[in-house]
Amino acid sequence: MAESAFGAQLRHSRQAVGLSLRQLATRVGYDHSYLSQVERGQRPGSAGLARLCDRELGTGDELTTTFEQKQAQSGRSTPEALQPADALEAAWHGLITAYGCTDATADLGDFRTVPPARLLPDLMTYLQVVQARESADSAVQAAELSVLTAMTLTGFGELRAARRWWQVARTAADSSDDASVRSSVRAREAMSGLAERRPLLQLLATAEEALALARPARGCVVRAHAARAWVLAELGRQDEGHRALQELIGVADELPSASTTDGPLGDWTAYEVHGAEGRVCASLGYAAAGCVLLARALELCPADRLGERAGLELWLAECLAVDGEVAAGVALALRVLVELPDEWHTYYLYDDARRVVAAARERAPGLAAVRDLEVLLERKVYAEGRSVGSGSWSGWGRG
Repeated sequence: MAESAFGAQLRHSRQAVGLSLRQLATRVGYDHSYLSQVERGQRPGSAGLARLCDRELGTGDELTTTFEQKQAQSGRSTPEALQPADALEAAWHGLITAYGCTDATADLGDFRTVPPARLLPDLMTYLQVVQARESADSAVQAAELSVLTAMTLTGFGELRAARRWWQVARTAADSSDDASVRSSVRAREAMSGLAERRPLLQLLATAEEALALARPARGCVVRAHAARAWVLAELGRQDEGHRALQELIGVADELPSASTTDGPLGDWTAYEVHGAEGRVCASLGYAAAGCVLLARALELCPADRLGERAGLELWLAECLAVDGEVAAGVALALRVLVELPDEWHTYYLYDDARRVVAAARERAPGLAAVRDLEVLLERKVYAEGRSVGSGSWSGWGRG
C-alpha cells in the first residue's frame, strides 16, 4: 500500500547512507521504535518526519513528495496541516459525539518510553482517526486516547485544556459497557487532579466513584483504592487514610503478581502498585515504609521508562526528607532533575519536587541546597515552547 511504499523508501534511503535506525532517530528527534514501525508500514509517519529525513539523508524532497502523494491518494490530510491547538480542538469536539472503530491505541503500547512532546503528534493522529468512524465498540479506545491526551497536557502545565480532555475521557468511558474502564478513568483523573490542585473533596468524590465501579480481582480495583487512599491522606484524614492504605495493600496482594499494563487504563504492574503504596505512605508520614516500597518499585521499573523512574525517585526523595534525611532527599531530587533530559521534564515531576521542598523546609529550613532546588524549579522546563508537528503548543491557555 502507499504507506508501505513510503516506509520502504525511507528504509532504502537510510541504508544507502549507512545509518542505523537509532542513528537516524537521534538526528531527527524521534524514537527509534517509532521509525521502525514507519518503515514497516505499521505507522503512517508524517510530513514533518519526511522533511527531517530528507534533510538528514540528503534525498532532496523525495521522501516528502512520496508522503504527500500518499496523503493525496488516501484523501486524508495530515494533522500537521493544523496547529496543535486547532487539531486537538477539532478532535475534542469530534469525540464528544462520535467514537471510531480503530486499533490505533495498540500502537501506543510504548507510550511510557516516548517523551510527551513526541507522543502528542501521534495522539492527534489517532484522535482524528477515532472520530472519523462510528462504532460503539470504540468508546474504550476513545477513553484511552483521551486519558493519554489529558495526562500529556497536564505534563505540559496546560491544566485548563487537560480538564476538558478528562471530561471527554469520562464521556467515552461511560458510553462503554466496561465498568473497569469507567473506574480506571476516574481513578486516573483523581490522582492527576492532586497535582493539578483541584478541590480535594471533589477528587475524593471522583475516587469514591472509581471504587464503586471497580470490579473485584481486576487491576482497576488497585487503582481505585490507591486514588482514594491518596486523596484521604492529602485531606489530612489520618485514620481513614491509614485504613484505605491497608485496603490498598490487601487488594494488591490478592492480584496475580505477573499483572501487565497494555495501556493507560490496563492493569497495574508490580512497580506501579509499590509506587502508589509508597506515595500514600509519604503523604501519611510513614516515611520509612515508603522508602522501602519505593526502593522496590525502582528495582522493578524498566530502565527505559525515564519519566516514571524520575517520579518514583522524587517520591523517594520526599520520603527521605519526611524521615529526617533532608540533605539526602534534596540531593536526590536535585540529581533527578539535573540528569533527566529536558524532554522528560513535566509539570507532574515539578509538583513532586515541590513536595520535597515543602518537607525539607519544614524539617531543615536553613539547608542551602533547598534554595538550589527551588531555583531549579523556577526554570519550568516543561513550559518552554516545544515543536509539535508544524507548530508550537506554547500558545495554549494555561490553567
